[in-house]
Amino acid sequence: MTILEWFYLFLIVQVVHFAGTWKLYIGAGRKAWEAAIPVYNAVILMKIINRPWWWTFLLFVPIINLIMFPVIWVETLRSFGKNSTLDTFLGFLTFGLYIYVINYSQNIQHITDRSLQPKKGIAEFVSSILFAIVVATTVHTYFIQPYTIPTSSLEKSLLIGDFLFVSKFHYGARAPMTTVSFPMVHDTIPVVKSKSYFSKPLLPYFRFPSFENIENNDIVVFNWPTDTVYYFRDPSKRNAYKPIDKKSNYVKRCLGIAGDSLQIKDGDVYINGSKLPMHDRQRVQFTHVLRLKEPSDVSFFENYEISMKEVFRVYQIPRNEWEKPGVPNFINGSNERENSFAFEIEKDSATVTLAGMISNSKIQQLNIINDNKSFYVHMPDDQVAKLRNNPYVASVNRIVKKESDDKSIFPHSKNWTVDNMGPLYIPKAGVTVALNTESLPFYQRIISEYEGHDLKVMGNEIRIDGKIATSYTFAQDYYWMMGDNRHNSEDSRYWGFVPHDHIVGKPVFIWMSIDYDKKKIRWERLFTTVGGSGTPTSYFKLFLIFVALYYGFDYFRKKMKDKKELNS
Repeated sequence: MTILEWFYLFLIVQVVHFAGTWKLYIGAGRKAWEAAIPVYNAVILMKIINRPWWWTFLLFVPIINLIMFPVIWVETLRSFGKNSTLDTFLGFLTFGLYIYVINYSQNIQHITDRSLQPKKGIAEFVSSILFAIVVATTVHTYFIQPYTIPTSSLEKSLLIGDFLFVSKFHYGARAPMTTVSFPMVHDTIPVVKSKSYFSKPLLPYFRFPSFENIENNDIVVFNWPTDTVYYFRDPSKRNAYKPIDKKSNYVKRCLGIAGDSLQIKDGDVYINGSKLPMHDRQRVQFTHVLRLKEPSDVSFFENYEISMKEVFRVYQIPRNEWEKPGVPNFINGSNERENSFAFEIEKDSATVTLAGMISNSKIQQLNIINDNKSFYVHMPDDQVAKLRNNPYVASVNRIVKKESDDKSIFPHSKNWTVDNMGPLYIPKAGVTVALNTESLPFYQRIISEYEGHDLKVMGNEIRIDGKIATSYTFAQDYYWMMGDNRHNSEDSRYWGFVPHDHIVGKPVFIWMSIDYDKKKIRWERLFTTVGGSGTPTSYFKLFLIFVALYYGFDYFRKKMKDKKELNS
C-alpha cells in the first residue's frame, strides 16, 4: 500500500471510531467532537477508560497495536458496565463493533471510578500475558532480538549452536512492514508450522536513525534478498513472494560497503585495490585436500578441533561408471542422492573425483573407490599448520577455484568463481552509473526488485518505466556479505548485493552456546561479546555474582521491612 492509501485507511478508521463511540464520549462527560479528532480522540479515550495516556503510542506501533486493539475494546466495554464473559467474547468476535450496540443503547452509564483490578483469576492471567507480550514484542522488534546460528558459514568466528542477542538500534531499528503478524515469531508459527503473517496490507519502509554505520568486516544480520521459500523450515514447500521483514534471517560478515570496489583474488578480498585486513577475531576457512600416509577415519580430526561437519571423504568413480544414466545427477545433488553432501571436484580421462558422504549401497553399486587416506576439509590456516606438522600427514593443499563456466556465480554472466571474481562496484545511494548490456547484469535485480522499477530489455535498448535509459541512479545503499567459511557459505557471491532496507541488526552478545555434536554447553562462550578485539572473554561468572548479589539484597531488604513492621 502507498502512503496515500494508508492515509485513506486511517481516515476510514477514524470515521468508524467516531460513528461507534460519540455517544459514549458524551456519556463520560466529554464532547461528541472529541471522538472525531485523530490521535486526540485516543488520548481522551484513555481518560475515559481510566488508562495512562501513553497507551496512545502503542496503538500506532505495528504488530503491537494488534494486541492493544482488543485490550481497548474490552476496557471500553467494562468502563460502561459490560463486564460479563459474553460481553468480552462479543467484543473480540465482532472486532470491537459490539461497542456500536452499547453506543446506541438507551442506558449508557459511565463508571468513573471503575476498579482496574480484574474480578476473575482468568482475567488477571490474560491481562498479565497480554502485557508481557506487548513488552516482549516491543523489545524484540525495536531493541534486541534473540537469534541462533544454524549453519557453519561463519564457523570459527560464530559457531553452530551460538545463541545471540542482535541489536536492532545500532544500525537503526526497522519498523515492521507486515501489519498483521503473529507476535515474536518470524515467518512460521511453531508447532503448527503455518505461515505467521498476512502479506497484505504492508507498511512503507521506515527505519529509525542509527547509532553507527555498517563498516567493512562487521558481522551483520539481514534478510536474505532472494528468499522466496514459502516456509523457511521446510524448503520442499512451494515458493512464494515474501515481504522484506519476513524473508529468512541470515548472518554474514560485511566485506564491502556502499561505494566500494570489490575484487576476490585466489580467495583474498581486495577493497578499492587494497587487500582487506582481517578482524583479529576472524578465522577464515578454505577447503583443503588432506592426504594421510595411512588409512584413517574422521575421528582423526577430533584432536584438531575440526567439526565433523567440515570433513568429507574423497572418492573416485571410474569413468565408465560416471557415464551411466543418472549418475551425474546423483553426484551433482538431484533427488536421487542418498546421502547429504556430494559435489564434483574434477574430471580426467579415467576417473571422476568427488567429496562428500555417500551411502554404502551407492558405493557398491557404482564401484566407488575410497582408500580412507584422502579428505576434503574446511579449516583455517592455523589448523592447516598443525596438520602439516603431523608425521602421519602426507600433504595439505588448499583448493583455489580459477575460471569456471558455472553461471551460478554472480552476476551469472561471467566465468567467475567463489575464489576469483571482480572487480565490481557496490552501489551507493545517489550515485549514477552507466547502464548498458555489459553492466546491466550487475544491477538488473536492484532496478526491478529492490527499487521497484519496470525494467525491459529489447536488444541493446534498456527501458526503465517505459523510458530509454543509459544510466541509473541508486536510491539506497547496498552491501556485499560473505561467510568466513569461504567454500561452505551461500552468500553475495551467489546472489549479489544486500539492500540497506534488508538490514536487521548487529550481533552483540552470545548468551548461550551448545555443541550439538558433543551434546554439551560451551561454557567458555557464554556471555561473550561478538565484537571487540582480542580473545573473547566470558562474563558468565560476573553475571552469576550480580544475580546472587541482587537476590541477597532483595532478601535482606524484605527481612528489614518485615522487622520494621513487626516493631511498629
